[in-house]
Amino acid sequence: MRFTNGGCIMNTITRSAFIRQGSVFAVSVALLGCRHPVVSGHTSDCQTSADSLGPFYRAGAPLRADMRVAGDLGAPLNMDGIVYSDDCVTPLSGALVEVWQADGAGAYDNGSADFRYRASLNSGENGGYAFSTNLPGKYLNGGQFRPSHIHFRVTAEGHQSLVSQVYFENDTDIASDPWASSPEAEARILPVTESENGELQVNFDIYLVLAS
Repeated sequence: MRFTNGGCIMNTITRSAFIRQGSVFAVSVALLGCRHPVVSGHTSDCQTSADSLGPFYRAGAPLRADMRVAGDLGAPLNMDGIVYSDDCVTPLSGALVEVWQADGAGAYDNGSADFRYRASLNSGENGGYAFSTNLPGKYLNGGQFRPSHIHFRVTAEGHQSLVSQVYFENDTDIASDPWASSPEAEARILPVTESENGELQVNFDIYLVLAS
C-alpha cells in the first residue's frame, strides 16, 4: 500500500506487533517513513511537548542500553535519537535520558531489583542516545486501554527537565486516550520502520528548553 504523509510517499506492511493483554493485533508499519514534524512549543519552534509522568516512575534505573527481556511477548524494538538544546540545532552531550515502559503483557516492574524495562542513558558527544527493548503491551486505564507507549524523563545542565511519552502510528487506541489524542502529542506519535533483520525501529529526537 502507498500513501502520502506530509508530501512523503510511504510503503506499509502489516505486522503483528502490538500486544493487548497477551493477544496480538495487526498494525501497519511504515517501511520508508518520513521524519515527523515537531510540535511548536511555548518558547521555541522545536520544543518537545510534555506528557504525564504517570504513577510508575522509579528513580535509580541502571545505566544500560539493552532493556530486552527474553521470552517477552513484545516485538524487538530499537529506539534512537538526538538530544538538542533550545536553538534546535546544538546537540547536548551528557544529558540523562531515563526511559520506562510496560512489558509485552502491559505490566510494569514496580519493585524488583531487576528494574525490568527501565533504563538510564547518557547522551553521547553528538547528543545521541540509543536503546533496545521490546514493544510495550497495553493495559486498562479505567474502562479503556492505554495505547502502547514509552515514558521519557530527560535532564541536562542549564535546561528545564522534560517528562514525556511517545506513541506509535496506527495504534487504534490513540484516539480514545486523553493524553495520546491531545494535539500536543501529535509529533510524539512516531513512525515505525522495519530493519533488514526484521526488528522494529523508531527515531525520537528530543528538544529541551533553557532553564529560566
